[in-house]
Amino acid sequence: MFTLDARMERAKYGAMAQTVLTIDLAALRHNWRSLSANSDTETGAVVKADAYGLGAGRVANMLAIEGVRRFFVALAEEGAALRKALGSGPEINVFSGHMAGDAPLLKAAQLTPMINSVDQMLRHVEALPGHSFGIQLDTGMNRLGMEPSEWSALREIALAQHPTLVMSHLACADEPTHEMNARQLHVFQQMTDGIDAPRSLAATGGILLGPDYHFDVTRPGIGMYGGQPFDDARPVVQLSIPVIQTRDVAIGESVGYGNSWVAQGVTRVATIAAGYADGILRAMGPRAHVYVGDTRCKIIGRISMDLIAVDVSALKTAPDTVDLLGRHQDIDTLAEAAGTIGYEILTSLGARYERRYTGA
Repeated sequence: MFTLDARMERAKYGAMAQTVLTIDLAALRHNWRSLSANSDTETGAVVKADAYGLGAGRVANMLAIEGVRRFFVALAEEGAALRKALGSGPEINVFSGHMAGDAPLLKAAQLTPMINSVDQMLRHVEALPGHSFGIQLDTGMNRLGMEPSEWSALREIALAQHPTLVMSHLACADEPTHEMNARQLHVFQQMTDGIDAPRSLAATGGILLGPDYHFDVTRPGIGMYGGQPFDDARPVVQLSIPVIQTRDVAIGESVGYGNSWVAQGVTRVATIAAGYADGILRAMGPRAHVYVGDTRCKIIGRISMDLIAVDVSALKTAPDTVDLLGRHQDIDTLAEAAGTIGYEILTSLGARYERRYTGA
């Protein structure tokens, strides 16, 4: 990433070759409030993977002002960085639980591991007796958490030490009619009914399934950041890419590696300053577009490491920038072009981007 001095030097001359990722904290806050309003329970926030690539410190501090008291990360290292940003107070839950070697970080940063197995439970009570923990249960996803037989053997011992949360994760919550949702709900109820600890089953998709899935704590993630399955989400990110050069390409001439695109008519082509090194997935090339104002412009040829070609023939003048993400194209639309999901689009956004925050 360019240094601040380098960016200031460019700005003096009115030039900027760096792609700008603008993160609308007001939209993110609106999305969290909307998801929170769907339930009468406590609403936490998932900020793993650096808040899905948008900056966990900035996002979590804004949400803490909103009243969020539980945050969720994937790894102890993420939790330790978040604690530095947040300071003392909010509970930071670690989905991977208590891994070997985690004890110093868990203790120093006052993190709450979500225990996934008997082995993790033993490791935790031996290394950090009296330290807070939660429990993660497997209700059919077969990814993380204790299976029913394991939980049955450990349940009374674990509950006697007062876990701060008992949770599971839904596999198909983005498909409301999928039979797996009701099946996992039933298993979770069987495994947890009658316990005193707070319970959590619903992330974004689970929140939208309705109150049966809400229990005591919900954990919005992707919906906060503007993604599906939250249809009412406001877009949170805008990705504006500078145009380096424009040229006219004659009939029969090709653009980019492999001659994969050949002009069928005289075409005005803009070369923009981003590529797969910036997390713009190469696979989206044949189906993806960018926008200049309200005008949609097709990506042509192959996406390369640092450069993308765009057909700007429909524009009267050559643009200075184009938008890959913004009010006309959200992360899920772009994901469809790449044959993936909005999560991957967000978490792939590159380190070379200048990140700007609005609506704080």
